[in-house]
Amino acid sequence: MLLKRFGSQTLIIAVALVAGITAGSLGFGHALANPYSDKKAPVYPKNANGQTYGSGLDAISIDTMPDLISAVGADGTSGYVRPVDLIPPLAKTRDEALAQQSNRKVGEIRKIPLYAKDGKTVIGVFNAVNTQPIEKSAGSK
Repeated sequence: MLLKRFGSQTLIIAVALVAGITAGSLGFGHALANPYSDKKAPVYPKNANGQTYGSGLDAISIDTMPDLISAVGADGTSGYVRPVDLIPPLAKTRDEALAQQSNRKVGEIRKIPLYAKDGKTVIGVFNAVNTQPIEKSAGSK
């Protein structure tokens, strides 16, 4: 009776919709949407000072970055940079955030220390380049 009243296509769509809602409720939708859901945080080696070091590409979030991220300096020297040097501190107020944003220029190079694996010895300079254009919102001056 349902088939005659609604048609087979409508019934198939309804079944697919119910199946999708059920799967999403059970968490399957989240697992498919998040490619890192089964990826574990990397375990990095530690130097003599207890700092972790390695590639930042293995990190699954900012919190899982090593203390020293492998990098290549301006002169080709391999070494490590600290995340605190790469990522500027978060602004505490809206005005501070706007000031930080307006002071950043595309292509601007910040020279930050390049460290040896011990995390203390500076062996060169890493050029951090600002590549993100600053977008002004309609409300900004």
